[in-house]
Amino acid sequence: MLFPTLSFGLFFLVVYCVTWSLGRSNEWRKIALLLASWFFYGAWDARFVALLFVSAFVNWALAQAIVRSDDDRTGRALVTVGVVANLGVLGYFKYAGFFLEQLSALLTPLGFARDLPLLQVVLPVGVSFFTFQAISYLVDVHRRRIPAANLLDLTLLMSFFPHLVAGPIVRGADLLPQFRRVPTIDRGVVAAALLLILWGLFKKAVIASQLAGALVDPAFFDPASRSSFDLLIGAYGYAVQIYCDFSAYSDMAIGLAALLGYTFPRNFDQPYRAASLQGFWRRWHISLSSWLRDYLYIPLGGSRKGPVRTYINLFLTMLLGGLWHGASWAFVIWGALHGGWLAIERFWARHRPAGLPTAPRWAGILLTFHIVVLGWIFFRAQGEGEAFAYLGQLFAGDWRNTLVTPLSLALVVLGLAIHAVPAGILQGLAVRVRHHAAPIIGLALGVLILIVDAMRPEGVAPFIYYQF
Repeated sequence: MLFPTLSFGLFFLVVYCVTWSLGRSNEWRKIALLLASWFFYGAWDARFVALLFVSAFVNWALAQAIVRSDDDRTGRALVTVGVVANLGVLGYFKYAGFFLEQLSALLTPLGFARDLPLLQVVLPVGVSFFTFQAISYLVDVHRRRIPAANLLDLTLLMSFFPHLVAGPIVRGADLLPQFRRVPTIDRGVVAAALLLILWGLFKKAVIASQLAGALVDPAFFDPASRSSFDLLIGAYGYAVQIYCDFSAYSDMAIGLAALLGYTFPRNFDQPYRAASLQGFWRRWHISLSSWLRDYLYIPLGGSRKGPVRTYINLFLTMLLGGLWHGASWAFVIWGALHGGWLAIERFWARHRPAGLPTAPRWAGILLTFHIVVLGWIFFRAQGEGEAFAYLGQLFAGDWRNTLVTPLSLALVVLGLAIHAVPAGILQGLAVRVRHHAAPIIGLALGVLILIVDAMRPEGVAPFIYYQF
């Protein structure tokens, strides 16, 4: 089920009514949410509901063993087992076919490729998110940052449908304490949540979907047949599309969780306003970037072991972050580009000549944005070959317009202009809305939904991050 559909709306209405009708019966409420989450996930492929439960059970058992371990060495060993097990699940479903293809390419000249099996594995939606969530849970239990959860709470943490298939990566430290108490809700929370969901619906159904069909998909489908101008605006269009698409999912997930009485952390903070790539990653997919920092960059040594090691750690962290997104050399190049530029920024900050004037902030924003857009070309292309073909045609010098329409150009401008809107405007609107009568709020919400529905293209494409 996709969030911006009638079927999901009816599903959520039933879940909302059932859970709040249970009053202060917190355990039954969590059971109802768990069953609803499994139904939501099973609507895509019921076979993988068992994977969710088995993964939660194994991580619950390991956490219990970690708590009972007599010494830190045993605890570290158990964490290692858990990390390997979780990465094994992720590796099998996401990378087994890719690595067999690479091995086949290496062995073909030797005549051994014919003996390799052809492996096509169905990728469970959201497997990257709930495995990363499980890893952070085990590490935090071992570090004594959080107590071990009971089986129901941990299973719900990993299965909770608002964040299940595309994040945010909500850590146990953020959500498990909320599961231990009876949630509450008030008119202000409802107003803010509804506005956030409506805003996400607009970004996804209108901006992202319109740009995908009218500009981005045609540009990337056959870049050789497009002009340099088409591909330039197409690259800008994808930067807007992926931001509006992914931030829309996060906004809707945060709003849906709030309507059920739970708080998710913010996942986007106007990332294209960043004046450095480090600033970009503090604003983009915040739950992933902070996860990579806390569970990969810092354990690698962070910046504690000298400047050269810092540059290497930055590069490796982003390289692995690129590989996390998918089994493709294009994602590896994307991660290497970000990791390399982060290392360059750190080197420049350390060795910048004294007395050199500081560049204006707008110059930093422009440079960072175009580094990000360059990376998005590799992220969007079907492979590294297609990405280089796109870049080759982009710099071919043909500036005719054969694809860009006034509407698609306006949507690109609108998507970027969103970053100039004050960050707290939705909260301010929520404060004003909460004082109106419920029937008026409901009527206004219905009218706005109808307007968004009239503006969106026919059909609802899956969110981009469903594939990760």
